[in-house]
Amino acid sequence: MDWLNYHHLRYFHTVAREGGLAPAAEVLRLAHPTISAQIHALERALGQKLFERSGRRLVLTETGRMAYQYADEIFGLGREMLEAMKGRQSGRLVRLTVGVADALPKMVVHRLLEPAYRFPDPLTLVVHDNKPDRLLGDLATHSLDVILTDSPVGAGSAVKAFSHLLGECGLTIFAAPALAARYRRGFPASLDQAPMLLPDENSSIRRSMDLWFNRTGLRPRIVAEIEDSALLTVLGADGLGLFPAPSVLAGGIRKQYGMREVGTIGDVRERFYALTIERRLRHPAVAAICEEARSELFAAPAVQTTAPAARPNRSASPRSTNPRAGG
Repeated sequence: MDWLNYHHLRYFHTVAREGGLAPAAEVLRLAHPTISAQIHALERALGQKLFERSGRRLVLTETGRMAYQYADEIFGLGREMLEAMKGRQSGRLVRLTVGVADALPKMVVHRLLEPAYRFPDPLTLVVHDNKPDRLLGDLATHSLDVILTDSPVGAGSAVKAFSHLLGECGLTIFAAPALAARYRRGFPASLDQAPMLLPDENSSIRRSMDLWFNRTGLRPRIVAEIEDSALLTVLGADGLGLFPAPSVLAGGIRKQYGMREVGTIGDVRERFYALTIERRLRHPAVAAICEEARSELFAAPAVQTTAPAARPNRSASPRSTNPRAGG
């Protein structure tokens, strides 16, 4: 075929999105036979069946699923173009809707979003914090422009999304000044039985720390497991225990909370991603966030101040160890 009838494609896209002819007819305000005829015309033009019957339901064929993905992107671009043109004519604000994985440290989120605060055009920033799987569902329906997270899209994800690596850095252990001075000596072996504040198990940082504790044989005394990274930092500033954070935040943690570095874990790296529904970054504010993260925030690798510890010779009772940390 030499050209595509976009009216036919719109009818097909609506039927697939709404889940059948009846709901699509209500949206399009057309009769069922009219819509059915347009879809058959599209199938003839493509030379492929787009739907098949399953009982009384219409379901997409494999070709139909591929066509729907293309149609979704085509009409998504059309909506973006109209919004951009309307925005330029009316001078209204550009809107950027960001999903943030709830386990992502809030100071990292703040640093990543800084280009949006300085965006040259007037911009309304909307931020939603939630579980990654729920955010992916919102991304699939175009309710979000981008997701900021510490994990790429899984191979088994039901949502087709693209993972854009923003950068990586090491992990640093921080503490209030008195604790930092005490446990800096002999680091990292000094972490054995040290009071430790850790993120909960949904966090990539926690998983990395547990693996590292298992490799080195270190058994810290887990004082608290805290989902909220801001609360974890506040409790650390109060001297409740040592805690890990991405090394790229060292300057901010020192300045804002008066914390000090105990040491950097040399062989653990944390990665950060922007997830989008399109392979190419089309929203200019999303592109600015990704560019600055790569060129500024994560431009240089974190300095490694120590090597991982050898397995310590402990006399402590197994009752005092943390089973999650030990593996």
